[in-house]
Parts: sequence; structure tokens; C-alpha cells
Amino acid sequence: MAVRAQFEGNNEVGVFSKLTNSYCLVAIGGSENFYSIFEGELSEVVPVVHTSIAGCRIIGRMCVGNRHGLLVPNSTTDQEMQQMRNSLPDSVKIQRIEERLSALGNVIACNDYVALVHPDLDRETEEILADVLKVEVFRQTMADNVLVGSYCAISNQGALVHPRTSVEDQDELSSLLQVPLVAGTVNRGSDIIGGGMVVNDWCAFCGLDTTSTELSVIESVFKLGDSQPSKVTTEMRDTLIESMT
Repeated sequence: MAVRAQFEGNNEVGVFSKLTNSYCLVAIGGSENFYSIFEGELSEVVPVVHTSIAGCRIIGRMCVGNRHGLLVPNSTTDQEMQQMRNSLPDSVKIQRIEERLSALGNVIACNDYVALVHPDLDRETEEILADVLKVEVFRQTMADNVLVGSYCAISNQGALVHPRTSVEDQDELSSLLQVPLVAGTVNRGSDIIGGGMVVNDWCAFCGLDTTSTELSVIESVFKLGDSQPSKVTTEMRDTLIESMT
């Protein structure tokens, strides 16, 4: 299901964490409350790893990964690499990347099968991405924004994209990703979806400001809990009608 969380008073949960189907990274230096929310939902299933990347806490924006692997920028220290290697499952490959666009989480969005990347990403990075994460790579923009990683969230069940994404683009993205797709927001209307939430195949974490309507859209499109896509429209319609009467 979808859970609300906050990192040190900040609602941009996706900036301080990275969630996949085989591991979860969380930034060091946060409050115990933040970690306990993640560990409460995940600890029995996947490891929750406390780390920094290149000395930064904005790990969700610095790295990109799925259940097969994790890519980190070249500025990641040996100590951080060693700690992640020791904590992540053996099946997960971890690799440094020499890339000019070093905030990998901002310029790449992926699930376990497909990656959408910034149009100017290096060819070499694209090859490493395909090789380590075992994904098909497509150069895309998101509502004319090149930072595809910041403006969408993708799992193997669904995708949430920038609210201004045109219907044609939504159709194209949906056929590339082969998952249902909805344009929406998090954190009470924020369009920076990648920064505001993290999601895998069975749970999502969003900022504390996320409204219940946004949560129901998220639970529906990512098929979390019992929500099904059709349910969201009927529930919303009911709520709207109730509030009008």
C-alpha cells in the first residue's frame, strides 16, 4: 500500500531514498521515524540500506537501479561502494558510471524491464544501463522536460507521469513501458513525482503532504493493496457527489 513519510521535515521522499523490488536505499542522517516507516513495511522482504552517495544525502537523485543492479556516479567513494556491496543482495550488480549528467536519478527512470532516459545521455552510459540493469533503453522527454527521472515514477505494475503530459505522449509512453499509465501529482499538487515518491511492485512511499485523492490514484495505478484502476474513478465520483450534496 502507499504510506506517507517525511525526511527531516522534507516531503521529497524520492530525493532521500531509492526503492526497488530487491533492496531499498535510505539516506543517512535522517530521523529514526523516517527509517522505521521504511523498515516496518520492508524489512521482512528486502534489505533497507543506510548510505550516502558521493558524500550526499540526496541518494534517490544520485543513483538509478532496479532488482538486477544499481548504477552510481563516479564521485561515489570506495567506502560507500564497499558498504553498499556488503549490504545489497548478491544478485544485485553495482557499478560506477562516468557520466556528465551525474545525478542519474534525475535523468533516468526505470523499472525491471524498461528505462526512459534524458535525450543527451552518453551512448556508453546507455550500454552500461542496458547491460547492468537488463533493460531496454528509450530516449524520452516528459511533458517537454528532459529530466525524465524527476517527473515520473515507474514500477512493473504501472506508471505515474507529469500532470501536463499530453494524451499522445501518454499513449506512447504506455506502449513503451507496457504498463497502465496515469498523469497525476504528489505532495498536494507537486509535479516532481520522482522526487516526491518511491514505489516498487507492492508498496509506495510519498511525502507527508500527499492528499488522500493523490494516494488513491497512486494505489490504483500501481495496483497496491486492493485498489484496481476502475475503482478509483467510481470512488472519486462518489466523493465528489457526496461533497456536492
